[in-house]
Amino acid sequence: MAAAIGVRSDYTSADLRQFARRSGDANQVRRLLAVALILDGRSRSEAARFAGVTLQIVRDWVLRFNEGGPDGLATRKAPGRASILNDEQRARLAEIVETGPIPAAHGVVRWRLCDLAQWIWDEFELSVTRHTLGRELRAMGYRKLTARPRHRGQKSDDIADFKKGSPPVLAQIKRRLPRGTPIELWWQDEARVGQQTKLTRRWAKRGTRPSAPKDQRRSSAWLFGAICPAEGKAAGIVMPRCNSEAMSMHLEEIAFHVAPGAHAVLLLDQAGWHGSAELVVPPNITLMPLPPRCPELNPVENVWQFMRDNWLSNRIFKSYDDIVDHCCFAWNKLVDQPWHIMSIGMRQWAHGY
Repeated sequence: MAAAIGVRSDYTSADLRQFARRSGDANQVRRLLAVALILDGRSRSEAARFAGVTLQIVRDWVLRFNEGGPDGLATRKAPGRASILNDEQRARLAEIVETGPIPAAHGVVRWRLCDLAQWIWDEFELSVTRHTLGRELRAMGYRKLTARPRHRGQKSDDIADFKKGSPPVLAQIKRRLPRGTPIELWWQDEARVGQQTKLTRRWAKRGTRPSAPKDQRRSSAWLFGAICPAEGKAAGIVMPRCNSEAMSMHLEEIAFHVAPGAHAVLLLDQAGWHGSAELVVPPNITLMPLPPRCPELNPVENVWQFMRDNWLSNRIFKSYDDIVDHCCFAWNKLVDQPWHIMSIGMRQWAHGY
C-alpha cells in the first residue's frame, strides 16, 4: 500500500479552524475541519468518518490543500458562459432587485424574471431571456427565497443598535470573570414540531403543482436548541411544553457542552420563560437578551428552517413519540455536521471577523 501523502505544515489545525469560522461555504468548512483533524495527528480514516466521505476524497482534499492552502478547499464552480452584462449593469440590476418593485409604477408586488428582463431592455436595450437572467442572478448570489414575516412593531433601529452595542456588553461580562476565561457565544431558541408539518419547495416539471402529505392532527413537541457557531457545537432537548422548568433543563444541557473553564454568553429572545424568576441559570452561563421582535438576530431561526427543509417537513408523524424520535434524529444529524452549524450560525457582527 502506498504511503499517505504528507500535509503541508505551514498551517496549523488552529489556523484551519479559524478559516472555517470565517467561511460561509459549508462544504469548504467540512473540508477544512477534516484536514484540521489530520494536522492534529488523527488518522485519515477518522477524518473520512468525521466528514462522511471516502478515503479517496480525503486524499483529494489533501492534494488540493497542499496546492492552494485553505482557498484550495473552496467549492469550485464551472466558469460557464461569459456574462452579457458588464459590472456597472450588474450593479444597477442588484440595486433594483434589492429595492424591489413599486406596485403603482411597475404593476407587480414582487419581481419576476420577465419583469426584470423588460427592465433590462428598457434601461440598456439588451435582450435577455429568462433562463439567462436567472443564471445571472444566481451568479450574483441571489436566490428566490420565501420572505420571513417581520413584526409590525419592530423598531427600525433596534437591530443596528444591538449589533453596535453588543461588543461593550460582552466586554463587561468578560471583566466580571476571572482573567483569561474563554468566552463562548451561544444562541438559543425553541421550535414547535407537530403533526401539522410544513410543506417545502420541491423539484417538479414546469406547469405542474406537486403535492405532499399534510396531517390535520395536532400532537406536537417542543425542540429546544442552542448552537455555538465558532466551535461548531450544539445542545438540544425535546420537551412536551415550553415553560421555565423545560428551559432550566435546557440550560443544564448547554452548560454540559461548554468547554471546561470557559464561560458561555447565551443570546436568546425575551420569551416569558427566558426571564422567569423560577429559571435556574448555571454558573458558567450568562444570559444576554435580544431586542424584542427581532428574530433576524438569532441564527437558530435559520437552523430551524434548514432542519425543516431537509428532515422535518413533508411527512406524517404517527404519534407524539414518533415526533420526539424524528426531532432527536434531526438534531443529532445536525450535531454530526459541525460545518453546517458554523456556516449557518456565524455572524460577523458578533464574532468580530
